[in-house]
Amino acid sequence: MLTAIVGINWGDEGKGRMVDLLSENQDVVVRYQGGNNAGHTVVNELGKFVLNLLPSGILRENVINVMGNGMVIDMEHLCGEIEKLTSRGIKITPDNLKISDRAVICMPYHVLLDSLEEERLKDKKYGSTKRGIAPVYSDKYLKKGIRMGDILDEATLREKVEDIVNYKNLLIEGGYKAESVKADDMYNWLKKFGELIKPFISDTGVFLNNAVKENKKIMFEAQLGALRDIDFGIYPYTTSSSTIAAYAPIGSGVPGVKLDKIIGIVKAYSSCVGEGPFTSELFGDEADALREAGGEYGAATGRPRRVGAFDVVATRYGCIVQGADEIAITKLDVMSYMKQIPICVAYDVDGERVMDFPIGDRLNRAKPIIEYMEGWGTDISNCRKFTDLPQQARDYIIFIEKAIGTKIKYVSVGADRDAYIEL
Repeated sequence: MLTAIVGINWGDEGKGRMVDLLSENQDVVVRYQGGNNAGHTVVNELGKFVLNLLPSGILRENVINVMGNGMVIDMEHLCGEIEKLTSRGIKITPDNLKISDRAVICMPYHVLLDSLEEERLKDKKYGSTKRGIAPVYSDKYLKKGIRMGDILDEATLREKVEDIVNYKNLLIEGGYKAESVKADDMYNWLKKFGELIKPFISDTGVFLNNAVKENKKIMFEAQLGALRDIDFGIYPYTTSSSTIAAYAPIGSGVPGVKLDKIIGIVKAYSSCVGEGPFTSELFGDEADALREAGGEYGAATGRPRRVGAFDVVATRYGCIVQGADEIAITKLDVMSYMKQIPICVAYDVDGERVMDFPIGDRLNRAKPIIEYMEGWGTDISNCRKFTDLPQQARDYIIFIEKAIGTKIKYVSVGADRDAYIEL
């Protein structure tokens, strides 16, 4: 059984929470794209964990975790993440963590270039996390990347580093007028952190293909959501990789396999980190109350998230591009304080009622058409059956399912592993 867990909206939907829950019966969990520019927050009996690079299955003792070739990996950050988890009793060894030798390394000069470009853009910035993601993916496609497998062959590594650093300094010095990067510093950085990471590096494609032949249960974990996808998202305010389920086999190292199930994750309201159009956004006291109730601050950056009403238009679109078979709704409990619950049921674009998600300037001009449903006004965190929920909460779920046209399978009513309802 090959299952993908993917975000339907702008990211931060609660994928880590659902991967942690649903990975209990999985053999393998794979991250197939992205870097440390977003975080997955997981709460279990051991406490609260924020994962930026490691797959969320790392918190399950019997699960093998794979960091796929579609990822970009900051080794310094990864070493820190591993150290934090092991200090809290999480076992991480080459037996339960495997890193693709084809994954590209996010170098310190990528982080530098990310910051220099955001500073140059000023008021027109894209809202980058400044973790080097766009520059490293650019280098991947320019064929100027250093891959994890390269650090296994020291005989050629230094020459590769020198050639690429000479190329990067053309932009750093000549374009941004910043201080040049030294090849020795980059080589020493690779050596220092590479020695710690080397035992985990392997051809994960071979491992995964064998796992497929053995009918292992494999879960593919995405970072961010459909609206941040480089092709189908709110370009240019997207990430630099493909966040959609169709890319999961490619970014994992098994491009020939087909997914059996795609589970889309959606918040019971909307949230968004960074710049770009966010049609259903709330403002003022209404936004502040929802942000505080939901703890809406970026897991990777700590930035306050923009929050908004549940967006039917964006969510229908996300379900389509992800090919979602079923949906998990998270954080329904957060909305228990609301007397009236806003829902963005359509967009107004130049006076026209729009249900299909627009792009470009039409999306920038879109205004939300809001309808309200009655709130339930009571704590639902102890509900474990659909019938346990107040009628107003049930009505809200039924309305959303009908509006987005995709079956709702799970409803999360709290952060703990068992705080969910299966429909």
